[in-house]
Amino acid sequence: MLPSRMFFDDLFNDLADDAKMRSDIYEKDNQIIIEMDAPGYRKEDIKVECNKGNITIKLEKEKSMEENKKYLHRERKEYGKIERTFHIEDIDEENISASFKDGILVITINKIDENKDKKLIEVK
Repeated sequence: MLPSRMFFDDLFNDLADDAKMRSDIYEKDNQIIIEMDAPGYRKEDIKVECNKGNITIKLEKEKSMEENKKYLHRERKEYGKIERTFHIEDIDEENISASFKDGILVITINKIDENKDKKLIEVK
């Protein structure tokens, strides 16, 4: 008997947008860094938003006007929109930067200094 995974992997992988937006999130030097694969996209196709700790990454490609190809088999989608959101606590929403090079989006987020607004309360 053959595993069902062999027949259904491609079918269900196409349904999961998260699979197309593979990412790593890690902490380094009091910053949170998100690295996300976005092969085939241009810098102009990427939009990054931040709202109350929610970082939303949207990738959108417009349909190409060049449609004079007759495909025999097609796996690469040339247009469409996918997005992914991450919730990250205690970040400085005013100091977020993003760069895109070689198909990899890198978002750098400064963490808020937890001790900055901390008050010491005297115990009597």
